[in-house]
Amino acid sequence: MTETNAPSLLARLLAGLVVILGTGAVIAALFAWFNGRAASWEAYDRLLLGAATDIAESIRVSDGGPIVVLPTSAFELLAQAPDDRVTYAVRGLDGALITGHADAPKPDRDRSRDGVFFDGQMRGEDARFVDVVRRFSEREFSGAVHVTVGQTTIARRALAVDLTLNALLPLAIAGAALILISVFVVRSAVRPLDQIAQDMAGRDPYDLTPVSTEGLPREIAVIVTATNGFMGRLDRQFSAMQSLISDTAHQLRTPVAAIRAQAETAIEETDPAERERLLDRLARRTRSLGTLLDQMLSRALVVHRTDSVAREKVDLRQIALEIVESRDHDVLTPGVEVELVIGEREVMIAGDEFSLVQAGKNLLSNALKHGKPPLRIGVSEEGGRALLWVEDAGPGIAPELLSRAGERFQRSSASREDSVGLGLSIVTAVADAFDGDIVTSRDGGRFRIALALPKLREETS
Repeated sequence: MTETNAPSLLARLLAGLVVILGTGAVIAALFAWFNGRAASWEAYDRLLLGAATDIAESIRVSDGGPIVVLPTSAFELLAQAPDDRVTYAVRGLDGALITGHADAPKPDRDRSRDGVFFDGQMRGEDARFVDVVRRFSEREFSGAVHVTVGQTTIARRALAVDLTLNALLPLAIAGAALILISVFVVRSAVRPLDQIAQDMAGRDPYDLTPVSTEGLPREIAVIVTATNGFMGRLDRQFSAMQSLISDTAHQLRTPVAAIRAQAETAIEETDPAERERLLDRLARRTRSLGTLLDQMLSRALVVHRTDSVAREKVDLRQIALEIVESRDHDVLTPGVEVELVIGEREVMIAGDEFSLVQAGKNLLSNALKHGKPPLRIGVSEEGGRALLWVEDAGPGIAPELLSRAGERFQRSSASREDSVGLGLSIVTAVADAFDGDIVTSRDGGRFRIALALPKLREETS
């Protein structure tokens, strides 16, 4: 097994979940902090404003000027923050200090407004201030009196922290529960992969049967289906290789032994006429063996290309034309002419050009060997199918032989010169590969055999 340093799928999914939850936690913490701070600032601002308002309400006009009688209620409100220091100042016209601390700051903004909050410093500490205006319009005194009350921010910061923690605590509990649930869900999601891995690891090296997709999630089932397709192609290639080896051992043993025996007999024969007859028979045996070998290799190559070569658009007229122009029939049956019958319209199918040529050549070869002239090869269309056919004036193929066309051999085909050999087996393999079949017909004393394939639809512009 190949080792890999890449992190597991489980680790990647969990890491992604941790990043998502961590990012959400940071965002939630920021929102909780800002909301908690705003709430605490608002609460203590109300206390500050209440204290300043109580002081402003206690101002009276006496002897031509304002006087202040500090109410205890104002300081009781501020006492709710016992750790904070407090300052106040009451200023009259032109900012003259009436009572309080002179170092209490004034707001930078328009002081004509009532209830102005602002931040400042109180003896080196951060503080919050409010400025309240009390206006008088009396005979003895007319004008505005400003009451400024300030308080350090220790209590309000502590309240902001408490509010934030109180908001984050349930979120933290929910986040921890979500992480645990996520771990369980992710492990459950990847468990089918572990089961598939165990199934594959426990298989025999030659077991290429499909892996069951029953009960698998759709995403994993797609991968398993693709793997099954690959194993199916590999199994067919492996079977084709085994078949070729088995067929070679089985089919060549008798012909080779016969050729060797005839060659030895011819060498020992002293009668010239008998030797000539033996040599002629030896030549026929050799040609028959060559044909068998060619067909065996062609069939193996066709089966191989079925799974390894992508389908392409092929014009069956070009296939028929190539078969005729190759002039193989001149070698098999010198002097016999083959008529080509094709139309002007394209007859397009999806297939492999080499395999189709081999199928057509084997149809023609069988007709040359077992049929009678005149011979014709052509292409036609019938019911949405494209037909590559060969026609002759012979008796045709026996129905029982045609029904067994998918078998590789029809009883020692190499040793009988009148056998169809592997020809129909090759044609059947091509038909199966491209969703077609073999059809036969007889009309007016002529026998026709055709490779029928699905015709491609014409593209409309």
